[in-house]
Amino acid sequence: MSNAQMPLTSEEAFKRYEEITAVMEADFPENEYRTFRRESFSETQLQTYLSQHFQRMELLKFIDNHHYFKLRSYQHSGNWFMQLRFPKESIKWYRKFFDYYTQYRSELTDLETQALFELITHSYSVQAENYAKIGLLDSAKIQHKLNLKFIEPHNVIAKPSAYNNYGLYFYWNKHELDSALVNFNKAYYFTQKHFPNHTLLGSIRDNIADIYFETKKYNKALQFYSENLDFYNYAINEKSLTKDIPRLLSSGSQKAETLLKLNRAKEAQKVINVLQPIVDDTINAPSIRRSSSHLEFLTAKSNLYVLQQSYRKAYETLDTILKLSAINHNVTLNSENKWREELNTIAIDRVELQAEIDRIEKENKIESQRSKLWFITLLSTTFVIVLLSLFLSRRQHLINAKNKQLLAEQQLENSDLKMKQLNSEIKSKKRDLSDFAINLTQNQEWAKTLADKINDFKSANKQDSAKLLEALELQIQNKVKFDSETKEFYERLDKLSDGFYSELNSRFPNLSKNEIRLCSLIRLKIDSRSIATLQNITLASLNTSRYRLRKKLHLNEATELDDFIQNM
Repeated sequence: MSNAQMPLTSEEAFKRYEEITAVMEADFPENEYRTFRRESFSETQLQTYLSQHFQRMELLKFIDNHHYFKLRSYQHSGNWFMQLRFPKESIKWYRKFFDYYTQYRSELTDLETQALFELITHSYSVQAENYAKIGLLDSAKIQHKLNLKFIEPHNVIAKPSAYNNYGLYFYWNKHELDSALVNFNKAYYFTQKHFPNHTLLGSIRDNIADIYFETKKYNKALQFYSENLDFYNYAINEKSLTKDIPRLLSSGSQKAETLLKLNRAKEAQKVINVLQPIVDDTINAPSIRRSSSHLEFLTAKSNLYVLQQSYRKAYETLDTILKLSAINHNVTLNSENKWREELNTIAIDRVELQAEIDRIEKENKIESQRSKLWFITLLSTTFVIVLLSLFLSRRQHLINAKNKQLLAEQQLENSDLKMKQLNSEIKSKKRDLSDFAINLTQNQEWAKTLADKINDFKSANKQDSAKLLEALELQIQNKVKFDSETKEFYERLDKLSDGFYSELNSRFPNLSKNEIRLCSLIRLKIDSRSIATLQNITLASLNTSRYRLRKKLHLNEATELDDFIQNM
């Protein structure tokens, strides 16, 4: 193998990584929070930055040891793609971060382990957010729990932050307000006790107030919004070391909105009057003019005008809200499209090939300086042949790999489909077995009753036995007729309700056949007594069946079972 084809040594790869990083930091400086505004780059700059970033990350596989350095690189890449709102790409790099940490954490120094502490808990939170954005809520929940387990022994500000993020998961993604409130309260009491002046306290208090507001507990919400307004009047942001004007406006606007819900318009007007000079002083700052807090202030102002019956002012304010919202939407949309287009044009394999070309060209220049004039032509020809061979080989390799991946994905999809069909058949058989067991139990009870009547017949005198025999014969005939007519009725019901059954099975696959038929009878608006007769059960048993059905349909107390089924 020639020198031009040898892989990079660890020292060479590390040096090359630092060279690329130096160029990137000079051309694309980040702020103190390791972020930058996406819309400030031209298309050419975006493409250059992405290309350099992928080249730099490819070099990590050649670098030995340097574990802390590589962990920071993986974590920064995951955080960077999260900021660009590419959750799938961010997930990939955070997985590399956690896998590498698990494999090499025993080789880290105590100082490096301590330095990674905040990065790890931050990474858990961001990874949970990434999973939630793409709809993998179970995976997001696992990340939150791992974060809470990791942070539990430590009394640091990251601990209430983890509980607060877990509460937001239940609030935003699951809409389970009770679970959200439990975690918000844990975060609130811990922060209030150990970090009473930290601005995280304001964020947690705002989340608690939002839940009270959403559940129409306006007096409780007002208490927390009022505390937040007082808090942000003097609180200083830990990162910017300045007053947090957007949060001040937001808390004041929310307090005004809550006062309006309580029909306390005069008090709401006083809050608006306090906020108006702050808005006027900062209105020319883009961070305020285009912020959600400014829109919240305008919305509260518009609602106040409506309550005061100043409809013209309300209309003008609402028109301003719509214009600002449209501007914010267009700016965000254009930025999103530009970055997505650039990321899609930069394939990782193309970057790897370009890096290989750059390396070979550099080696070729060094070698050409030591060679004679006649050898330059031969070396150039060899270089072109090697380059072409590498290109064709790499291209064929990618095609083969892609074909194998597509085949594997297709086989996996077929396997998943077969597994789902088998599971569906198993559930159906289980429901049939359950229905059969219920019918068997009912028949056994009827047979026991029949045996009791036969014993009565045997012990009765001649005159009474004739009446008992006649009653027994009539009961048997009624039983046979009832079973036959009920069977025929259910066969017709099943045919007429085929589409309704499909909808029920799709939305609630754990329903038994009797429960599905009960839904169909309710859908036909048949009264409870008739349903109990058709199912050969008492009204008390029917009420029990309706209660169990409500639980399987996940209905709250305010939703009527009959209305829910008839509106499906």
